[in-house]
Amino acid sequence: MEVSFSQEIKSLALGEGQTFHGEGILAITKALLQSGVSYVGGYQGAPVSHLLDVMVQAKGYMDELGVHVEACSNEASAAAMLGASIHYPLRGAVTWKSIVGTNVAADALSNLASPGVTGGVLIVVGEDYGEGASVIQERTHAYALKSGMVLLDPRPDLQCMVDMVEHGFALSETSNMPAILELRIRACHVRGSFAARDNRAPRISTRSLMEEPAAFNYERLAHPPVTFRHEKLKVDQRLPAARAYVRKHQLNELFPGKHTDLGIVVQGGLYNTLIRTLQQFGLADAFGQTDIPLLVLNVTYPLVPEELTEFCVGKRAVLMVEEGQPEYIEQELATMLRRADIQTPLHGKDMLAATGEYSAEVMAVGLEKFLKLYRNELLPAAVPEWLVGNRERRAAIARDIAKDGGQALPGRPPGMCIGCPERPVFSALKIAQQQVGDVHIAGDIGCHALATFEPFSFGHSILGYGMSLASRAGVSPMMNRRVLSVMGDGGFWHNGLLTGVQSALFNGDDAVLLIFKNGYTSATGTQDIISTPDEEAKTSASDKRASVVHTNQTIESTLKGLGVQWLRTVTTYEVENVRKTLVDAFTSDFNGLKVIVAEGECQLERQRRIKPWLAGLLKKGKRVERVKYGVDEDVCNGDHACIRLSGCPTLTLKDNPDPLKVDPVATVIDGCVGCGLCGANAHAATLCPSFYRAEVVQNPRWHERLLSALRRPLIKALQPA
Repeated sequence: MEVSFSQEIKSLALGEGQTFHGEGILAITKALLQSGVSYVGGYQGAPVSHLLDVMVQAKGYMDELGVHVEACSNEASAAAMLGASIHYPLRGAVTWKSIVGTNVAADALSNLASPGVTGGVLIVVGEDYGEGASVIQERTHAYALKSGMVLLDPRPDLQCMVDMVEHGFALSETSNMPAILELRIRACHVRGSFAARDNRAPRISTRSLMEEPAAFNYERLAHPPVTFRHEKLKVDQRLPAARAYVRKHQLNELFPGKHTDLGIVVQGGLYNTLIRTLQQFGLADAFGQTDIPLLVLNVTYPLVPEELTEFCVGKRAVLMVEEGQPEYIEQELATMLRRADIQTPLHGKDMLAATGEYSAEVMAVGLEKFLKLYRNELLPAAVPEWLVGNRERRAAIARDIAKDGGQALPGRPPGMCIGCPERPVFSALKIAQQQVGDVHIAGDIGCHALATFEPFSFGHSILGYGMSLASRAGVSPMMNRRVLSVMGDGGFWHNGLLTGVQSALFNGDDAVLLIFKNGYTSATGTQDIISTPDEEAKTSASDKRASVVHTNQTIESTLKGLGVQWLRTVTTYEVENVRKTLVDAFTSDFNGLKVIVAEGECQLERQRRIKPWLAGLLKKGKRVERVKYGVDEDVCNGDHACIRLSGCPTLTLKDNPDPLKVDPVATVIDGCVGCGLCGANAHAATLCPSFYRAEVVQNPRWHERLLSALRRPLIKALQPA
């Protein structure tokens, strides 16, 4: 991968007496080493990508400690690594993005949780829930409940997060339960500091090997009939042991307040937002001093009945602040109170939003209702005014927009990067459908999912990473026209090869699969995969400033070895050739799986490689030539078909310079990387010939300066006065 974490790697080596400064996810990474972790695995994904990225790049330091680090092909293989801790006293950690990653890993997690673990196990998941999420809106909590795994939700304070990592391992070993540490986006990226401790080299490691394997023990297998005993152990031994550890070490934090007749129970990850909300009411300060007592659940499963009932007893009312649905904690707390015959009123989703992220404003709405009902005198007039003012401002903006038939401003969704090699393929597909008709398109997770937005609007379904070919299996037999499945090379290796390609070949399906081969798992941070170009190829491409690195044939070789007979590799930027290949795939007499590998290196990685190289040449005073595209304003007819076919951010509009024309003309703004898509589209779709290609030369040679000096007066003479 091209992104360097050299500074972050240095912070991993900090020891006793030093202070760590940085992001939350990097603090977690450091905490793993302080806890004596033996092995770390995972699959990249926001917001926890840096954990694995940093450790992979810090291979030298990991080898010194004896820590094994593995970048896994998917979350299931990462979860399966944890099997090492079933028999052996090895502390293991894996990481991925949840809930999608946890879904993929679910089978291995269930089979791990059944026999339980000997060495501590910590699963660090990025809880991608709420307004900033890029996945389906579900919670990890259900997996902890159903499988019997500890669920940690630490308060977003670096010291607290680090402590919970170390307690997580100990709690896992004490209870024999795997532990999940969930981190919301804001917790991963919160910045702060904590007092570092020395890293602990694991007792069993790559530098201190085990001599003999563990003795065979059938009861350590997730296999009937012992699974029936495992279920009993979860209830009779593991849960009580976990609760005892949580209570003994006070992992859940009690923050006292002067208004002891009220109380708020909150998930640890929501603590910072709750304090900010209480500040709006004048009931807390910026340092976390609160007037209403808080019980902060850094461990949200298992709950400790004694802690919760002691907190609730004798209060006029308690508010449960639990983000998302179902309200797992609120339901369990309500059951605890009734069983203990505690009649304290419990509120939660009846006052707070049933779904969605709990921002300070959302919490304030619920807290306002809570205080109105029980302590109206604590409700400052400014807060209802603030909430009403927010609603009125939104309504006023909507009214202003609606005047004169106006509509609400459209959303501004994310889009493909400038020069993205995937954009030309969707342009070609748009043109191809003019010939073959509209086709059903099974989409997939990855950068190419951005084609679901305008101007393409491609993709009838997204069922999971690498699942596009499998997801069209029920559509293809029912469709008169061939169906297209789209996936990236990351999705192909993650899941698509087995769930899609193998299944389609086995069943003899007549399907079309388009694989984007950009060389990286780009949507997660451009990490390397098995088909990433080697360093020699990338160096060669830098010298040539090539858009495509034609070297690694791993995907093609794999497909041929599996039995794919109809296989074409195309260069993504050659729009006309891609169009012809797509039409051929849709209309070919060949009955079976047809695969198109569209090759074009991720533009972000290409620019990261090329820009420093060009800057180095300029610094040395050497000649540098770069390509830039533009639009001839006199030729542009203003129909904007080029924009509707491209969607490139640098291809936009400007006022028409002709005073007799009203329609704006197309223009190419700064930021163009010279990929050539605009010109290729104009050729493939037979658009107006208004695009031009220019070579911008810096530090030209002497004869180029001379030639330019001769050309200028001639060009000026030929131009009309």
